[in-house]
Amino acid sequence: MAKITPLWVSEKTAAAMLDMSRTEFTKHVNSGSLPPAQLRRNGIIRWSVAALEKIADGSVALPDQAEDIEL
Repeated sequence: MAKITPLWVSEKTAAAMLDMSRTEFTKHVNSGSLPPAQLRRNGIIRWSVAALEKIADGSVALPDQAEDIEL
């Protein structure tokens, strides 16, 4: 069976991807050092996996650069 790779993740998963607690992740998002959720619809709040990967590997340094990632 093929492994499914998500395109969007919850706050909990986004924090885990960056090896930090959910509280720490929220603090960084609120301070602007991490980008806000890129998907907000009908109460669903998600972060782009592509944006988080670019932040983690250093491809982008600022949250506003992560928002410009083409999906």
